[in-house]
Amino acid sequence: MPKYLLLKHYRGGPEQHKPLPPMDQWAPEDVEAHMAFLHHVSELLEKNGEFVDAQALTPTRTWVRYGGPDAAPVTTDGPLPETSDLVAGWYMIDVDSYERALELAAYVSSEPGPGGEPMYEWIDVREIMSEAPTDD
Repeated sequence: MPKYLLLKHYRGGPEQHKPLPPMDQWAPEDVEAHMAFLHHVSELLEKNGEFVDAQALTPTRTWVRYGGPDAAPVTTDGPLPETSDLVAGWYMIDVDSYERALELAAYVSSEPGPGGEPMYEWIDVREIMSEAPTDD
C-alpha cells in the first residue's frame, strides 16, 4: 500500500479559506476541541490500520534554514513570505489508494476552529517515495 503525508501548514495554502485568528487568541474550549479532534483522527487511523505517524511542530516565530557546510545559516522571522509555507505538522498514512488519502485529507481539513466551525484548512497530500527516482 502506498504511504502519504498529509501536510498541515501554519498559514494555509495559496489563500486562507476564511480568516482565522492565531490559536493563542482562541477561547480555551475551542483550542481543547481542536486538539481533541486531532487526537480523534490519530485514533481513527490507528483503528483502521492506516496510521504510520503524526507529528506537530511548535509554532515558534523564528526558523533557521541550513544550506550546507559552505553556507551560513539564514534566520528568518515567521511572518516573512519566505517562511509562510512552513509545515505545522503532518500525518503519515498507509492507505489503499490516492483517493483514500484525499478522503482523509478532507476529513482532517474539517477540524474545528473558533466557535467550533470547520476550518477547511489546506492540506497537502504527498506520496512517499518507496524507491529512488529513475530517469525512465
